[in-house]
Formats: sequence, structure tokens, C-alpha cells
Amino acid sequence: MQITVLGCRAGMPAEGQPSSGYLVDTGDSRILLDCGPGIAASLSAVLTSAELDAIVISHLHLDHVYDLLPVGKSLLAPIALAGYPGAASFFGPGPHELPRMPLYLPAGSGPLLERWSSLLTTNTLPMLDRVFDAAFDVREYRPDDIVTVGDSTIEFVEMRHAKPNCGVRICAPSGSLAYTGDTGPTDALVRLAAGIGLFVSEATLEVSDHGAHGHLCAADAARAAKAGGAEQLLLTHFPTTDEIWLKARLAEAAAEFSGPIHLARPSSVFRVGDPVVAARG
Repeated sequence: MQITVLGCRAGMPAEGQPSSGYLVDTGDSRILLDCGPGIAASLSAVLTSAELDAIVISHLHLDHVYDLLPVGKSLLAPIALAGYPGAASFFGPGPHELPRMPLYLPAGSGPLLERWSSLLTTNTLPMLDRVFDAAFDVREYRPDDIVTVGDSTIEFVEMRHAKPNCGVRICAPSGSLAYTGDTGPTDALVRLAAGIGLFVSEATLEVSDHGAHGHLCAADAARAAKAGGAEQLLLTHFPTTDEIWLKARLAEAAAEFSGPIHLARPSSVFRVGDPVVAARG
């Protein structure tokens, strides 16, 4: 199993870095975790949207979900533009199949999708506007749900954030990883990290945010990795590219966790070990 960092910027894209997005390749399946601004372009440098097996969204904040529209429209474009002059030069000769990519979103997402799909329409090519019924097979999840994508089980663990957010555990024969999405400190982080090969955790702040919004610092992430018995820690969701700031967060994490610690950077790839940890029932 491996994970490619497509974007790791907290909030909006800046300094050439996209917002949140991570491509997980289990060897059998390709799963996109979050799809913030800039991720559609980053993803296209690695593979086409149609080569994904599923998309999983941790929560409905703009910096984790905004590029679902361009990804969905890219799935529909070969069909919507069939017969359009020059379309074959972009997409190859038809016929092309209707995609229906599995898209996992927090429960209650439906009203947002209905409003969203009515924006930025293309009246002359109406198929391009059917992102959430033709491009995606929308599947709403709840905390503690477990779903299967190819050879992987995906478990959703409720975190603590301003919007409903679930951390994601992905376990496959090729390895296991967990991703926090955005969260403040919570005991559920230990459950999320339990026995995982790679713990991918936000480390947005210099100090913990215990308030209503909720974000972690690097030391929070490291303590959760240690308590859960994770093998490796990948820190992400940074507000800056400043190396002094990043190395300070790395040092704070290293004071809490003795395993390998990595800093996320766009286009970086991290391999996960072989042990498999089954999702909780």
C-alpha cells in the first residue's frame, strides 16, 4: 500500500500547494481521500479521475471538498462531449461508459449537493451538470460504518470538529493506514490509530485547539500515534511551507513518538508496511 500526497495545505491553496487530498493505492484499488481546491489538477498528473475506485470525503469544509465538481465533470466530459467537434482528440474514440464513481460523504450531505449542482451550469451540455447523479454514486456514511472498496475495508471513526468529521481507517492485504481529516483532541484518535501501519494526521497548529472549531498540533498527533501503536506517523494540513516552522513541529512530534515521522509535501509518496489490522465491528 502507498499514499501519494496530492495536497496538504490547511485552508485555501497557497504558495503553489493545493488543499487536502491524498491518493491511496492498495495494489487492488485506488481511493481518493478528500478533494480540496487544487486536487483535481494534482490528481490529473498521477492518473485520470476514471481510474479511481472510490472517493471518500472526511467532512464538508471547503478545503476538503471543493474540487468534487471538476473531478465529477471530468468523469462526465467524454459522454457529454460525444460528437462534439474535436472531442475524440481529448478523450479518444467512443463509446464511453457512464462512470458512477462511488463517493462517500457524511450523512446529511444531500441538500448541499442539490444546491451545489445547480450552480455554474452548462446549458448547452446538460450532461455536464449531472455530477451528483450521473458521475458519482453518492453514498452517505455515519460514524462506525464499515464499507468495502475492492480488497479494502474502510471504517469511519467520529472525530471532533466544527463540521461533522470522520477519520478513516483503510485496511487491505497490502497494509493499513488511518487519516484524521480535521479534528480537535479526542480520545477517539487512539481508536483511529490502533495498530495502523501509517497514521496520517493533521498538525495544523502550534498548540492544540480544544475549542468549538478543533484542530491538532504535532504533539497531539504524535501522542495519538504512540497510544494507538501506529508504526509510522505522517504529519499534514500545514498553514505554511516555512521550513523552520515545519522542523519545529517535527521536533515536537519526535519528543512524543519514537517511530518514523514524515512531513507531508505535495507529490511525496509514502509506503505502508504489510501488517493488516481488521476494521472494528
